[in-house]
Amino acid sequence: MGTEQILVEQRGRVGVIRLNRPEKLNAWTQQMATEIEEQVEAWNADPGIGAILMTGEGRAFCAGADLGGFADRARVNSDGAGETIRRGGARITHLLQRSKPTVAAVNGYAVGVGLTMILPFDVRVASTSARFSIRFVKMGLIPELGSTRLLAQLVGLGNATEMCLTGRMVEPDEALRMGLVTAVTGPEDLFATALAKADEIANNPAGAVMMTKELLAKNPLDPDMEAVMERELLRDQIARRLPDHKEAVAAFMEKRPPSFNRG
Repeated sequence: MGTEQILVEQRGRVGVIRLNRPEKLNAWTQQMATEIEEQVEAWNADPGIGAILMTGEGRAFCAGADLGGFADRARVNSDGAGETIRRGGARITHLLQRSKPTVAAVNGYAVGVGLTMILPFDVRVASTSARFSIRFVKMGLIPELGSTRLLAQLVGLGNATEMCLTGRMVEPDEALRMGLVTAVTGPEDLFATALAKADEIANNPAGAVMMTKELLAKNPLDPDMEAVMERELLRDQIARRLPDHKEAVAAFMEKRPPSFNRG
């Protein structure tokens, strides 16, 4: 599969995507979105991949949407014709929520869609040069891709409200304190740190990882504790019958590292 706006490689059981429009600060386009979606789908179907890592080429992660068509769109809407309502952008949120575990290595600006697209990621690691902004209000627009819920889940409603209504930049240390990212590193260590985390996840038992991810997507929002525990019980019973659980027990008894995902 050929790509023009992303670079793709495999590091062990980790698939790596690099946003590759550095001259445009990796500004988001529909082509980029399609290439990412197709690559993630391909890796979701590949048993040799256990996690997916995304970062940006150059000095930005993604500085938001490419504004090339915004002027024409604004003119059409102001003339009263109105653009066609499209809901296709939601695909990437749904895809990431059901995909193999994802890690974002944020190496610079993550603004607008550059931030909202990584909110469904499982882990976010930032460089000290990273800057975050859910900047839609500054453009007279509304946050999208489910971000008004996902951001609030990560950083709390108060922080999410303040970020959305001001559109201000958030520094990496503040992003760490509020829970938007799980670690901050120097620029020179960012990729290695994120890759190590992705590799750790990728080499855990794939079946248990995916069932755990599914539970974390459903259970925090369910007020019914009995339903929460029933989901856990069902998946635990499934996990106990998978080869990786048998391997984990054998490795413990034999005092050796386990070797998962061999089946």
